[in-house]
Amino acid sequence: MNVGKTLFAQVMDFVPWTSFSRIVHRYGGNSGVRTLSCAEQFRAMAFAQLIWRESLRDIELSLSANATKLYAMGFRSAVKRSTLADANESRDWHIWADLAAVLIRRARKLYASDTLGVELDNTVYALDSSTVDLCLSLFGWAPFRSTKAAIKLHTLLDLRGAIPAFVYISDGKLHDVNVLDILVMEAGAIYVMDRGYLDFERLFTMHQAGAFFVTRAKVDMDARRVYSIPVDRSSGVICDQRIMLNSARSANRYPEHLRRVRFKDPETAKTLVFLTDNTTLPALTICALYKSRWTVELFFKRLKHVLHLESVSGLSQQAPVIDVAAKVLADNLASLMCQTAETIHNMHARRRFCNRRYAARALTRVQPSVLMMIGDVLRTPTCRRCAWLAMTMRRSSRSCSTWP
Repeated sequence: MNVGKTLFAQVMDFVPWTSFSRIVHRYGGNSGVRTLSCAEQFRAMAFAQLIWRESLRDIELSLSANATKLYAMGFRSAVKRSTLADANESRDWHIWADLAAVLIRRARKLYASDTLGVELDNTVYALDSSTVDLCLSLFGWAPFRSTKAAIKLHTLLDLRGAIPAFVYISDGKLHDVNVLDILVMEAGAIYVMDRGYLDFERLFTMHQAGAFFVTRAKVDMDARRVYSIPVDRSSGVICDQRIMLNSARSANRYPEHLRRVRFKDPETAKTLVFLTDNTTLPALTICALYKSRWTVELFFKRLKHVLHLESVSGLSQQAPVIDVAAKVLADNLASLMCQTAETIHNMHARRRFCNRRYAARALTRVQPSVLMMIGDVLRTPTCRRCAWLAMTMRRSSRSCSTWP
């Protein structure tokens, strides 16, 4: 049975519009606005992310091609690219940042019970950054190299559900380790980082805040062994040691013992050396935690290739911020949709949403590119999604040819 809503309108139902209205009122987003309110601006940017639009002209043409369905999608008038460009440039980007924070909190609650592959109750974060190359002649405010500009996306990812808990956008020249000065450390949480964040003074500050870190040691690190713990070498762990830093400068920055775990990967025969301040977890768990850091790389891959992070809709400093916020919001909406569908399916709720035939009939009216995008998210190994929903989307994408 047709409920009278397009798929896009049903996706927008997951947006907390009451909270969004409060955020818009807080920053005066609709003051003096005659056309294209903040809600319509958000709908236009979310529509662009879901169907892979790469420019303002592309967004305008795609919406004008479905002029008879704009009202059902939540638009009260046609969207012009000049109006959308002015809105993206003049309106406060904190509106999108606060809305993203609301959706992130909701999504993290849904995935709080997910497992990490290891028996661990602590919150585990993966911290990393990704560079987005831009044209130097057009984006002179984002210097990076002598021949190109770039922005850097610093992300703190909650490994339960692959939900971003912190996103910071800077120019390409900001070093990764400086983000540790901005982060508010969560006591008891475990932060997994690569060697780019190895700064003993900042790591000791994290240690004093009650947080734990797992990172890799540099090749030229000067340290001495204090004592060793017996290990089972057949598991791949070569040694589990407590060490002290030899350099006077490094020892002053981190005056306490560090834990060093040396592990030989049986698949690649490569020896990896990990550093951590956690002395209670087994050595294999430390190795498994660092291996799970790859989830943040898959998150960046999803943003760049599935949601086209490299395509920006404007040249101002606010344009990349709004684009990243729209992409993160679209990714969180997909997470909320899939987790809600999985919860209803697992509870065997007697709703039409749980009826597979109804879902298949509804999805046959969806544009194939939307199904392929959400299907790619569902098939991502790091995102534990509903398998039957992904199968229904794949089947529907073969038969549908019109946009409702």
